Amino acid sequence: MSTLVLELRQGDLMVVNGAPIRFRNRTRIELTAKARFLFGKQLMTPEAANTPSRRIYFALQTAYIGDEDEREAGLTAARRLIGDFQAATTSTLARDLLDRALAAAEADECYSALKLVRRVMRHEDVVMGVLPAGAARDEDEA
Repeated sequence: MSTLVLELRQGDLMVVNGAPIRFRNRTRIELTAKARFLFGKQLMTPEAANTPSRRIYFALQTAYIGDEDEREAGLTAARRLIGDFQAATTSTLARDLLDRALAAAEADECYSALKLVRRVMRHEDVVMGVLPAGAARDEDEA
């Protein structure tokens, strides 16, 4: 099995298998076993889930890093939120990305689902005028 080495800064927050960990100093850690984790900018607070796509992200985040009960509730909420978003949007791109995200989440590939929803979040920001049109495209190409 391969290992993953992460470098984290002082004050960074990481959630591993549902447990939040705040780093008191700059550190380098090595994960040597499979774990459900997010850290830094990947983590969304409930207060930041303030748009339809961000609420989907937060639900999928819960499905990924929550405890057993929270994971099922998060996936159920994500299904409902994705259905609502798809019914309301005219964007074929957003619908396709959300279909792929839900399929990934249901296959227990929530990290991949979160990556897809981040693309929907950027698309939503462009549509809502929060980001210039080229910004979403530039990030997707990076």
